[in-house]
Amino acid sequence: MKLTLKKIELTPPQILVLGFAAIILVGTILLTLPIASATGVPHSFLNALFTATSATCVTGLVVVDTGSSYTMFGQIVIITLIQVGGLGFMTMATLFAFMLKKRISLKERLVLQEAMNQGSMEGIVRLIRKVIRYSLTIELIAAVIFSIRWSMDLGPAKGIYYGIWHAISFFNNAGFDLFGSVTGPFSSLTSYASDPTINIVSMGLIVLGGIGFIVISDLLDFRVSKRLSLHSKVVLSTTGFLIVVGAIVIFIFEFTNQKTFGPLNWSGKVLAAFFQSVSPRTAGANTIDIGGMRQASQFFTIILMFIGASPGSTGGGIKTTTFTTLVGATIAMIRGKEDIVLFHYRLGKDRILKAITLTMIALFLVIIVSMVLSTTEDHPFLMILFEVTSAFGTVGLTMGLTPDLSDIGKVMIALMMFIGRLGPLTLAYALGPKTEKELYRYPEGKITIG
Repeated sequence: MKLTLKKIELTPPQILVLGFAAIILVGTILLTLPIASATGVPHSFLNALFTATSATCVTGLVVVDTGSSYTMFGQIVIITLIQVGGLGFMTMATLFAFMLKKRISLKERLVLQEAMNQGSMEGIVRLIRKVIRYSLTIELIAAVIFSIRWSMDLGPAKGIYYGIWHAISFFNNAGFDLFGSVTGPFSSLTSYASDPTINIVSMGLIVLGGIGFIVISDLLDFRVSKRLSLHSKVVLSTTGFLIVVGAIVIFIFEFTNQKTFGPLNWSGKVLAAFFQSVSPRTAGANTIDIGGMRQASQFFTIILMFIGASPGSTGGGIKTTTFTTLVGATIAMIRGKEDIVLFHYRLGKDRILKAITLTMIALFLVIIVSMVLSTTEDHPFLMILFEVTSAFGTVGLTMGLTPDLSDIGKVMIALMMFIGRLGPLTLAYALGPKTEKELYRYPEGKITIG
């Protein structure tokens, strides 16, 4: 009797899910090696899995301090996972294909289209070339500035190493840092709260990584084209609005808080306000103690983390375009308008439905996981909600809960980081059944709303 095996055909979303899972598994194995541990005692599989997931999903939540708990080998593994996870494993695979002069197949182009959240395959390879070129250039410029600045404090060798490492981490919106071995575990950039160079360069990296490569490409081509796409206009205006409003709100709430802004001078307060407004856009670094912030600031930060970065970027969250679409739909409904109009362009109903679907899935995920962790973790609900939202938005900010997570908590937060990086819809498409075209439609019915 002859047995035949049916060839398994994977869809682009399934390839993305399996690809990220494979990278996380390889990273986990490497981080469990004794050579990766600063003490020589191997990290547990669960802690290594959590760290590898956080790095690959460019989040920054850590159960052990990166700078003091890992050797240089472990740190290089982590920063490699961040670079691959931030740009996307398909982008990195395409880079190697370019180097080997290999042709990009139709299947690979479809996966790239899904990874970059593009509506079509047109110009996708050209976009990937730009992504690689822009990313490496931005990281190199930031690495040079960081290296010069930190060489003054840490010496040339360590300053250069820290400069390169943090340029990659911050541009990819990862939030990982090595200052635990310098200023104490989990200290992040708190010792540089008033340093203009570190603050401005870090914020620049976070914003550039968060607005997306399509927007960066649009901005660089503006001198020739003299126009920006609707996508770029929405991303830039929404990003600017959220950063300015976020900085003002945090400045007002924290101005007299002795645990955060109190010890800083005026310029330090302004820098800290802007940094803590930019960082929740999925970056994860902090210059003040997040646990010491007032509850109003912490809850406002949760909102910023939930919105997140922009499509086609290294960040997570529901994305700025989704947020703007929902706001536009609300305003249109209040005004009695049928269409959502942004910059003299009408949005299609499919865009609106996708925005609503994505937001509802994200809300349900955050609510359900927060409820579960409320029973497994003995901490205040706001702290748990903050942690879950940070994981979903691949932000990496924490009020101090991460190191105290139970084993169940670590697994749940790791899953949230994974879902947040891939996107709820991509994961749903990957796990769901193959959709077929409907052959008929039901008659329209009416229900009372509101």
